[in-house]
Amino acid sequence: MARVRDILETKGREIHSVEPDDMVLDALKLMAAKDVGSVLVMEGERILGIFTERHYAREVFLKGRASPNTPLRDVMRRDVLHVGPDDTADACVALMTDKRVRHLAVLDGEGQLVGIISIGDLMKAIIGDREFDIDQLVNYVRG
Repeated sequence: MARVRDILETKGREIHSVEPDDMVLDALKLMAAKDVGSVLVMEGERILGIFTERHYAREVFLKGRASPNTPLRDVMRRDVLHVGPDDTADACVALMTDKRVRHLAVLDGEGQLVGIISIGDLMKAIIGDREFDIDQLVNYVRG
């Protein structure tokens, strides 16, 4: 069963972040350049929030706000959900489903940010596990 640490080893631990006084446009440019759907809003090492494509659609575009003039602190989600490296992919999917989010910060045992995972990362890991299990069963049956 895939654990968060395995997912981070595969995808990497790169974290894309912006500051709370940066404008929405800055976050959108970074997300486009890095081909990611979210960025953490940070002050130094401290996570203040998260900004996602969903936040852009709901809190900026649909409310008629201007991306170049709207600071992230006004539209970010402040309660960033997090998991640990030893959590399973299945547990993360259950949390995401329950809380209706698509991204989770990963904090180590000391509360330090070590990565971020998305629902896509989790699905890839879970499918990989299932494919491995199927291959093992097929090889066992073939004997």
